[in-house]
Amino acid sequence: MSAPLRYAVTASLGCAAVILVLWPFLDPEALRGIVIAAAIALPVQIGAFALLIRYRDNTNGFLAIWAGGTLVRMVVVGIVAAVAIRSGAAGAVPMLLGLAGFFFGLLLLEPIYFRPEAVETT
Repeated sequence: MSAPLRYAVTASLGCAAVILVLWPFLDPEALRGIVIAAAIALPVQIGAFALLIRYRDNTNGFLAIWAGGTLVRMVVVGIVAAVAIRSGAAGAVPMLLGLAGFFFGLLLLEPIYFRPEAVETT
C-alpha cells in the first residue's frame, strides 16, 4: 500500500475517532460543524501529503509544494471563516476550531508516513 493511501486511511480513521469521542459532548449544530470541518480538512491534507510524497526527491519542488500547501491551508481556513460568519451558521465556532484542530493533528501525522519506502535489493 502506498504512503498516501496509508495516510488517507489513517487520517480518515483519526477524524472519525475524534468525532465519535466528541459526539456526546456537543449539541447537534456543533457536531455538524465538526463533521463539516473534517470533510473540508481531509481532502486538503490528503492532497497536500500526496504532492509532498511525489516531490520528496526534488528539493525545490518539495519546498514549493510545502509552502504552497501551507498557504492553501491558511486560505481554506480564511474562506471557511468568511462563509461561516456571513451565513450566521450556528456551529461556526466549533467548525472553525475543529478545522484548525484537524489541520494541526493531520500535520502531526504526516512524518510517520513520510519515510522512504523500503527498496528491495538482491
